[in-house]
Amino acid sequence: MKKKKGESPLKPILSVVGKSNSGKTTLLEKLIPELKRRGYKVAVVKHDLHGFEMDQEGKDTWRLTCAGADEVIISSPVKIALLKNVEKEMPLDEINRRYLDDVDIILTEGFKRENKLKIEVIRRSQGDDLLCSFEELMAVVSEDGTSPFDLTYKPDEIALLVDLIEKKLLKGAPE
Repeated sequence: MKKKKGESPLKPILSVVGKSNSGKTTLLEKLIPELKRRGYKVAVVKHDLHGFEMDQEGKDTWRLTCAGADEVIISSPVKIALLKNVEKEMPLDEINRRYLDDVDIILTEGFKRENKLKIEVIRRSQGDDLLCSFEELMAVVSEDGTSPFDLTYKPDEIALLVDLIEKKLLKGAPE
C-alpha cells in the first residue's frame, strides 16, 4: 500500500492467534507490559467475528448513533473512543493507516486470515494441529514449550518472546 503525503508509515503488526480459550488474551496481557517496560508504545486490535456493541442503550452516544450519525467520538481528559459504522470489515493495514499513528507496534488478537506474522498459542487439550502455516509463524507458545514449529516458547518465556519481536519487527530498542 503506497503512503500518501502526510501519512505516517505503517507500523509493524503481530497477530496472536489460536483456538478459542487457548490463552491468546493471557499472552497479550504478558507481552504488553514487557514491551512497555522496554519503552515501546503498543496498540492492540481485537478481532470479533460476530460483531459487538460498545454503546449502551439509552446513553447519549447510542442515541446519536440511532439518530443517524455515521461516526460518534466520545472524549474525556483520559480517553477517546470512536464508534464508526462500516459497510465491511476493515483490513488491518487500513486500520493501521487511519487510526494507529502514535504507536511503535500493533498487536492483534485474532485476524488469522490476514497476511501478518503470527504467534500461535496452542493448548495440548485442544490438539497439536496448528491453525497457521509455518511461513506465517514467528513463534508458537505451548504449555510445555514443544510443538511442530522450531521457535516454540512456554507461556512464561515473555522476555525471550519480546527479544524475538524486537529482532524480527522492531529492529532494536525504541529511540
